[in-house]
Amino acid sequence: MPASPATSVVVTLPDWVASVVDWGRSYATDEERMRFAIALSRLNVERGTGGPFGAAVFEQQSGQLVGVGVNSVVRLRNSSLHAEVVALMLAEQRRGSFTLSAPNLSRHELVTSCEPCAMCLGATLWSGVKRLVCGATRDDAMRLGFDEGPVFPASYDYLTHAGIEIVREVCRTDARAVLEQYAARSGPIYNP
Repeated sequence: MPASPATSVVVTLPDWVASVVDWGRSYATDEERMRFAIALSRLNVERGTGGPFGAAVFEQQSGQLVGVGVNSVVRLRNSSLHAEVVALMLAEQRRGSFTLSAPNLSRHELVTSCEPCAMCLGATLWSGVKRLVCGATRDDAMRLGFDEGPVFPASYDYLTHAGIEIVREVCRTDARAVLEQYAARSGPIYNP
């Protein structure tokens, strides 16, 4: 008798994440928040658990950490498990809401080590975050061979008109260095 198809999807963070995340800590500035997202991306590369991308969701005012994500596409064999999506999923789970803009919640922001691809930009819109902070640029990722999909200036205009503030190139040099580290290790480019 053939095995029945899977009826669930399980998303897990690498084991090392628990040892580096302090859920009680607040991050006061964009730079502190970005350095945390970059550290996640760097450790993901160094520990061989995924691509060179890290992301975190914070309460905008308090700087309280709400969700973390690292690229898990290859490790969990799922093309949608980009760092931003994982961080948003965890934040929504921790908040008990399908949207981070529910009336009873504080304003949230997504901080990501690299500008989002087309899928993650869409997830940003639908997640309810009110602010997006990016490190490395789309061009930095594309230089490695990553296909970032159809992202245009109008894509960012759409987010802005939807009430999402966008901040770019925070700690870009450090974020780009992780991409270069991944390339030097011949990490797989999984979406060409």
